Amino acid sequence: MLLAESMARLDACEWVDGVVVATPEGWEEPAILLAEELGCDKVSAVVVGGASRAESVRLAVAEIPEDAAVILVHDAARPLLPAAVVDRLLRALLSGFDGAVPGLPLADTVKRWRDGVVVETLVRSELTAVQTPQAFLADVLRHALRGDIADSTDCSSLVERAGGRVTVVPGDPCLAKVTGPEDVARLLALLAAGA
Repeated sequence: MLLAESMARLDACEWVDGVVVATPEGWEEPAILLAEELGCDKVSAVVVGGASRAESVRLAVAEIPEDAAVILVHDAARPLLPAAVVDRLLRALLSGFDGAVPGLPLADTVKRWRDGVVVETLVRSELTAVQTPQAFLADVLRHALRGDIADSTDCSSLVERAGGRVTVVPGDPCLAKVTGPEDVARLLALLAAGA
């Protein structure tokens, strides 16, 4: 369901020309069949992912045509992709940034701790919870993926580390990540409500 919804929404997005799907080994054929069943004509390749998220992105990006200007990196675990988020990301790139990520303000206070002791309370107004898709100028992302990708939790950290300028655009609560059974129930409720 997660992959199907993600593929369908990316396929329907007017700004997306092609989709490359990274899957676990053995899931390539089911992903291709799913794309065909859904009529997702923009799915141009399905690749076996790597040992880490960043390695999976690196392998998928290798399948994107060299003349692509922008690359969106999205997680199937965030299947309710509003087209307005993609529009905000692309507008940020047009305004001169190397990358853009959707984010939501944090409601909770965040503390840094070490050895069981709080060492710092972070300024909440300077923090954001980052979502996907993340958008990048294709050449900038390709360059960042050539570097050290160990310990990265998202592509924007790689682009930042490579010297790229990344901005945050307003995210969407519908893009909450599905990681457990309670998230699936929330997702089903949002789908039933027309999200």
